[in-house]
Amino acid sequence: MQPDKPGAMPDAATARERPPKAPGAKAKAKASKPSPVEAQDPQEPTPRSLVVKAPEETLPVGLVPPGFQADYVAGVVAPFMLSNEFTGETPLLPLIDLALTKEKAVPVQLWGMLYKGWTPNPQGEGVSVFFQGYENRGPNNARKKIYMTATTPDLIQAKYRPKIHEFYTRFLSDDNAGKPLMAEYFHNYYDLYWNLHVGATGDQIPAEVRQYSSAFNAVIGYWFPTEEVVRQAYMQARATRESLRGWLDMRVQAIIDGKQSGADSTFVHYWLKNGELGDNFRRTDMIFECFHNFLAFSQWGNMVYRVASMLSTGGDPKVRESFGKTMAQAPDTPDGSDFTPLDRFAMELFRFITPNGGSLSMLHRRHALLGEGFNGILTPHRQACMDPRLWENPTEFDPDRYRDVPTTADNDAAACEEVRLTRCPFDKEPLAVKDGRDVTMTNSVFGAVYSEIDGTPYPLADAAGYAPFGFGYRRCAGEQLTIEFIKQMLHKVWQDKITFVDLHLDSPAKMPVGPGTVLEDDIGFTKG
Repeated sequence: MQPDKPGAMPDAATARERPPKAPGAKAKAKASKPSPVEAQDPQEPTPRSLVVKAPEETLPVGLVPPGFQADYVAGVVAPFMLSNEFTGETPLLPLIDLALTKEKAVPVQLWGMLYKGWTPNPQGEGVSVFFQGYENRGPNNARKKIYMTATTPDLIQAKYRPKIHEFYTRFLSDDNAGKPLMAEYFHNYYDLYWNLHVGATGDQIPAEVRQYSSAFNAVIGYWFPTEEVVRQAYMQARATRESLRGWLDMRVQAIIDGKQSGADSTFVHYWLKNGELGDNFRRTDMIFECFHNFLAFSQWGNMVYRVASMLSTGGDPKVRESFGKTMAQAPDTPDGSDFTPLDRFAMELFRFITPNGGSLSMLHRRHALLGEGFNGILTPHRQACMDPRLWENPTEFDPDRYRDVPTTADNDAAACEEVRLTRCPFDKEPLAVKDGRDVTMTNSVFGAVYSEIDGTPYPLADAAGYAPFGFGYRRCAGEQLTIEFIKQMLHKVWQDKITFVDLHLDSPAKMPVGPGTVLEDDIGFTKG
């Protein structure tokens, strides 16, 4: 019985099976196969330790290129290799238990892009609500509600829709017909992103800010920090991060001082008015949210590509048929449901595509015997969206499934009793905005935040089977804005008679579009 690998020490059982040597005999080393253990005369004193020399071919190679900086390896690569991420259960109710905390629930290799050091410094440099534990958000999820005062449906219609419409006018222009889709998407996306946050476009956005924006997107797309493309993008993000923060601080101050034109069509305006620079939404937190949102908004590009693919000539005929049926009527006119026909079609696209794979949480560690690394658990979105326990015919594309879906306005104390809960998991506590509108932010009994505008609720689908935006108090704060973003794409496609086509490129460019997602830019469009 031989050891499995060259140079491996035989196990104890193997050693006992060998016949004993004659007294005083010495082990003879064979010149052709030198032993990895230095020969030791049994008559000599027992050494304090054995020196094991691993043969060169057994050493780990290729994990980290030799040119990587030591601080990058220590701050990014090593934590990533020590991290673990597990898939959790599929919820049967639309909520995530508070035992799965959101506190610092970010893939460990990303901290160095977000903070000056290689580890988080939320107190000194800001924090996002997207990785803040419920217990640290103020009473009744106050931080989340303040954030969402900037993304309510009335603001989407009056303030943000024109910006989104302008984006699609440039992106899907006649000049871009026949070109790879995603290159033109990103050529225009960063202007929309900064316009929504701080009202900046074109030359108002410094080169360093654009460099950080593209670098961040590359890192989260290619994901693995052992790749050279990730290292280069990561170091570019770190090199431009302080310039980005300084520029954002200046833009926030201009809004505070009333010197920013059109300030009331920016997120920061409403965060300032409704957070009042208090502990639940500090100035440094606003700055942090503005660039951390690259992670939260990354699903937009992925979604645009997937929708174009489904509507393309080689895509899904049932989806194209449903699209034509929806748009041929009155797509934005209420028809007795909480959601318009185009709302329902867009919602079904999100359920079908599920661009965000899951909600990441931190696990509470009870003990760690061999060291401590990042341990996260993913509550899956895709599995919930396609779970036959939650939908009839889940694999069928059917926008009408949302005609009678439970909503955040429906899920009250009575809904708790129906599922045999003795009390509501989350208190339904309203937060009135302070920016002059008649708007109240509230939540369902399962924690999902939504708005009531002039006394009318604007609810979300609140069922475990509708999961592309997460569950309960962890629902995406920009869900309704993201739905609107895709609705405007659909309007543009219908109005301009756009057809998406395969460009049949020999070597399409690789485009990072979301966490761990790099697409081939091989779809274009024609008009008319």
